[in-house]
Amino acid sequence: MATGASAIERASFVRRGLRLEYLTLAWNSLEAIIAIGAGLVAGSIALVGFGFDSVVECVSGAVLVWRLRTDADVHRRERVERVSLRLVGISFLLLAAYVTYEAVENLLKAHAPEHSLPGILLAAASLMVMPLLARAKRHVAQNINSSAMHADSRQTDLCAYLSAILLGGLVLNATVGWWWADPVAALIMAPIIMKEGIDALRGKNCGCESPIVNSSCCDSCHIEGK
Repeated sequence: MATGASAIERASFVRRGLRLEYLTLAWNSLEAIIAIGAGLVAGSIALVGFGFDSVVECVSGAVLVWRLRTDADVHRRERVERVSLRLVGISFLLLAAYVTYEAVENLLKAHAPEHSLPGILLAAASLMVMPLLARAKRHVAQNINSSAMHADSRQTDLCAYLSAILLGGLVLNATVGWWWADPVAALIMAPIIMKEGIDALRGKNCGCESPIVNSSCCDSCHIEGK
């Protein structure tokens, strides 16, 4: 390992990683229910898209639980990391396509969403929680040299970025009546989501480019000719 941690220390970091992923699953499950529900009620495509992003994060979190539970088996660990990157990549591309379609349709039809106080509170809470969670995940990734964990931390960072964009759109709609701010916020989200999906499919967000991950943990990238 790059950090020289003992087997006992590694096991401790793996347990910490599992706790973080369980927290991710709990938070994003609640986030998805609130965001999708509030978004459908208010007619907010940005809020619904944010909720579906939370579903994608749940998928990623579940895969990471699988990955961490197989940490002792090196060969199985690498296989799980490759599968996780592809599954999450596909999910993000589907999400980007959905958000883009709905946002363009709402702009063309001049569909004005209702104000959503639950959405504003949710986006604000996520904006505070996600950066802390991402930082904790990166710390674990550094100490167990997990490319999948590092990629998952980047997805958590993405959730924070989307929270900021969503919050801006919802607040502008609620305070100054700029109805178009909601679908525009969704359109801003779409290329960010799409890039993450493409990078995952190509293996580019597995952490190889980061100094915290050594080359031995990124066999999937070498296989794909990175």
